[in-house]
Amino acid sequence: MELRQLRYFVTVVDEGGFTRAAERLHLTQPGLSTQIRQLERELGQPLLDRGARSVTLTEIGAAVLVHARAALAATNRIEETVQEFTGLLRGQVRLGMISGAASEVFDVAGVLADFHHDHPHVGISLTEDTAERMVAALAHDELDIALTGLTGAAMDPGLDLEVILETPLTAAVARDAPIDPAESAGTITLAALAERRLICLTRGTGLRGVFERSCAAAGFTPNVAFEAAAPPLLLQLAARGLGTAIVPALTADDADAFAVRRLDIVEPTLHGRLALAWRTDPAPSPAAKVLLGQLRIAFGGHVNRQEQ
Repeated sequence: MELRQLRYFVTVVDEGGFTRAAERLHLTQPGLSTQIRQLERELGQPLLDRGARSVTLTEIGAAVLVHARAALAATNRIEETVQEFTGLLRGQVRLGMISGAASEVFDVAGVLADFHHDHPHVGISLTEDTAERMVAALAHDELDIALTGLTGAAMDPGLDLEVILETPLTAAVARDAPIDPAESAGTITLAALAERRLICLTRGTGLRGVFERSCAAAGFTPNVAFEAAAPPLLLQLAARGLGTAIVPALTADDADAFAVRRLDIVEPTLHGRLALAWRTDPAPSPAAKVLLGQLRIAFGGHVNRQEQ
C-alpha cells in the first residue's frame, strides 16, 4: 500500500467518480482505475461500487476512507513541520482586515513585505471586510488571520485573539448646535442618545456591534439616520447638523478640525477593541503561524488602550 494510492482513493470519492478524479490528478482514467484496483487487491476487499453512472463507497470503503484521510493529513503535517524547522515555508496565508485598519500605527503593508521577502514561496492574500464577516470566515476556515474589530458577540471556541488596541466611543455634534442640558458637562449618557438621530458606522463593524448591544442592554433601539464606513464622513455629516455621530476616540484637535463638539459617552462608557484573531482548531499552518508571530510583534508593542 502506498500513500499515493490512498490519495487517489480519496480523490475519487471527493470527485464522485474516476473521470473528474483523473482530470484533477492529471492521470489517465485507466491508469487511475488500475491503481485503485491494486489497492483493493492488497487490502483483499472492494472499496468502491462501480455503477454505470456513479461510484459509491462500499461499507468497508467508508471505514477505510476515514483512516485514509487521517493518514494523508498526518503526512501533510510532517511535511509542514520539516518546512517550519528548515525555514522553507510554502503554502498560502489568507489575511483579512477591517477597512481603515492599515495606517502608520498598523503598517500592514510593511509586515507583509517583510514576510514576503523572508518567505518568497508563501502566497499571501489580503481582503477587507466587516468584522462580523471576517470572524465568520475564520470560523469556516476561509481565513487564517484577521485584523478585526470585536463586536461584543461570543467568539467561536475554535478561535483565539489578542487585543492590540482599545478605544473609547464618543459622540459628536455640530460645533454651533444648541447645547442641550443633557450635555452641558461635555458628556452624554447612553440613555440620552435614544432621543437622537444618530450617524453610525455600518452594520457588521466592531464599533457598531458594541454600540447596538449596549443600546439593547439599555432597553432601546438606536435611531440610525445615516451610516458610513469611514469615521471622517460621520464627522462631516454631524458638522452639517444632520445628527449625532458615534465615533472612536475623538481628540480635541480632531473635533476642532471637523468643526464638531465632542461629547464623552457615560453611564456606561463604551469601548471598541481591535484585535488579531486566528484559528486554533485546526491549528494554523506553519506559514500562518510565522506571519501571525510577525504581526503580533509589529502590533503588540503599541499601547493597548487609546485614551481621549
